[in-house]
Order: sequence, then structure tokens, then C-alpha cells
Amino acid sequence: MLLEAKNVSKTFRSGRGTETVHAVRDATLRARPGDFVAIVGESGSGKSTLARILLDLIPPSSGGVELDGVPISAMTKKERVQYRRHVQAVLQDPAGSLNPRKRVEQTVGEVIRLHRIATTRVQVREKVREALHLVGLNPAEEFLDRFPHELSGGQRQRVLIARAVALNPQIIVADEAVSALDASVKAGVLRVMADLKDRLGVGYVFITHDLPVVRKVADYVYVMRSGEIVEEGAKEAIFADPSHPYTQTLLAAAPVLHRARSDRSLDSTAREV
Repeated sequence: MLLEAKNVSKTFRSGRGTETVHAVRDATLRARPGDFVAIVGESGSGKSTLARILLDLIPPSSGGVELDGVPISAMTKKERVQYRRHVQAVLQDPAGSLNPRKRVEQTVGEVIRLHRIATTRVQVREKVREALHLVGLNPAEEFLDRFPHELSGGQRQRVLIARAVALNPQIIVADEAVSALDASVKAGVLRVMADLKDRLGVGYVFITHDLPVVRKVADYVYVMRSGEIVEEGAKEAIFADPSHPYTQTLLAAAPVLHRARSDRSLDSTAREV
């Protein structure tokens, strides 16, 4: 399976319609199951707009997104539903993405019912348990009846990941999915994502400004500036020998962690209370 954005551009008009903002300019990107693709850039570079286009939440102004060569714009309603099952989202703000009135079982279970992965109450509950187990919320029974306010930030983010993986997606678009978490909790969530990649073959389009994280987890990197992808390449090449001045500036400004300390942080299991 290949998810591909081809020469995608997106423009917005100001409230009075007198000014045009070019959020994304002629961007081309590819992602496959099992790949960990990162999009990096400072705030306002167009990363999140590109993510929303990939998720079929907003249409591009020009260009298009394809799945296995089939443009989203040419898909039937049924095919579009399947697309959204194959390409799932994990967003930055778990508190804003979770309904405060719904328990964890309802939150994860409703998408299972919607996509008819399971139908009976017993089947749905078992699927929810499986999803919670996959993201490290164990024992699952302790989390099924909790509301979002009864969870830590890292646990809420894991519930969002569980809601995504419950649909057996091929690719997850994660928009700043760990940026609001502290270092130890972030390490735990990243371990979950890496484990899902290894065990289930899930691919990621991982949007972030956190270069030390990208250096640890990414396979391939796209660098965005002012809506344009100014450089792309394998992670090792980007970090060892960046060719674009903007990439060089980003790397020079990124915090440098002591190697041993960084390795321990990302290899440890976070305790969340």
C-alpha cells in the first residue's frame, strides 16, 4: 500500500477575502506501512495543513492525495470510508479529541461499531480490550470505565492510539502527538508507536518540531518551510549532511542530549499516574 501526496497545494483567504495565505505549496510525499516518515519544521510551516489533507479532512487547492494510485477525489463514498479506516489520525490534544462524557470503552467502541469490525456488545468489548492491551493500558479492565479526566496525559494519548489501531490501519498520521507530554511519558508513548510498527506493520506520518525525537524514531524525513518541502531524505543523510540552509539552521538550533541519557530515556518504560 502506498499513500502519496502529489504536488499538493492549499491556499486560504483571510476573513475579508483580500489576502491569500499559501499554507502548502506543491508538496509531494510518500508513506508506506512499516515506514516511519517524519515531517519537520517550525510552527506555521504548513505541516498540520498537509496532515489534514492526507486525512481527507480538507481538500487541496491543487494536486491530490492517492492511495495505491487511486485519487481520493475519484473515490466513491464507500471507498472513502475505507480510506479513512486505512489512514487514521492521532492528534496533539488528547483532552480536546476525547469526549469528556464518554468512558474509554465508549470512545474506542464507537469506531469499532461504525466500521462494523464487531457488532455485538461482547464482541465490541473484547476488541476494545485488545486495542487497550496493544497500547500498554493493562489490565484493560481497569481503564474501560474511566472518563478522560480520570486519565493522565500519557494515558489519554494511548487511548487515542488505541482508537486508531482498533481499525487495523495501514498508516497513522500523528500530528504533534507527543509534543505536549513530558520527557518520561513521551518516551513511553514513542515505545508504544514503535512496538505497533514492529508487531503490526503500522506506518506513520509523524509531524513534529522535535528533532531529537525524529533522530530516534524516523526512517525518512521531509523538511517544510513556509508551506514548501525544501529537503527530504533518509534520516541518516538529513542529520549527517543536510543540504538546505534551513535544515542546517534547524539542526543547529535543536537541543543536543547526552547520548547515554537520551538512550535510557527512550528505552525506559514510562510510569504514568
